[in-house]
Amino acid sequence: MQSTITSLIESRASVNHFDPGRPLTDGQITELVRLATLAPSAYNFQNWKFIAVRAQAAKERLKGVAYHQQKVADAAVTFVICGTLAAHEGLSKALQPSVDAGILPQPVVDSWVAMASGAHPGNPQLQRDEAVRSASLAAMTLMLAAEGMGLASCPMSGFDAEGVAREFNLGSNDVPVMLVTVGYAAQDNWPPKRRKPVREVLELA
Repeated sequence: MQSTITSLIESRASVNHFDPGRPLTDGQITELVRLATLAPSAYNFQNWKFIAVRAQAAKERLKGVAYHQQKVADAAVTFVICGTLAAHEGLSKALQPSVDAGILPQPVVDSWVAMASGAHPGNPQLQRDEAVRSASLAAMTLMLAAEGMGLASCPMSGFDAEGVAREFNLGSNDVPVMLVTVGYAAQDNWPPKRRKPVREVLELA
C-alpha cells in the first residue's frame, strides 16, 4: 500500500491538455467525490461542497468566469470545490452518523459542538480559514483519487469567484476555493515539474 500511495504522489502532474472526446460516467464522478469527502476537516465539519461541471453549456459558462482557459471546456469534468462558512451550525448533524456507528461517544460530540459554537460565531476570519483548509484538503484528496483511477487533473486558482458564485447559484455560505479539472490527458503535457530540495524546506526541531 505504501508503495502505491508513493507512486501516485510521485506520478501526479498538473495537466493542461485533456482529451475532449473521453467523458466520465456518473459513477466515476460520484466515486471521485466520495473519496474526496474522506479528507480530514476540523471537528469533522465536512464543510465542503462539490459542483461537477460536465454539460457543455455549463462548461462554457464556467470557462467564461475562469479567464477562458480551454482546459475547462476540454476536461471531462471540472469540479467547483467550495468551503462552507458557519460550519458550526451543522456540526451536530455532521457528527451524528459517527455517534450512531459507535465511533464517537455523545459527550465527545457535545464538547466539540460546544467548542466550535464558542469559537466560530462572530469570527468570520476563522470560518473562512476553516472553509479554505477543508476545501483544499478535499481538492488534494480528489486529485490523488483521480490519479489512482487513471485520470489526469489540474487545480485552478485562476477564476472569478464572484462570477462562479453567480453562474452556479452558490449560497452566501459557499466559498469557491478551487477548480479542479479531471479527465483523460491528451498529448503534449509536461511531466511532473521538479521540486525544491527537501533540505531547503525542512527544518527539524
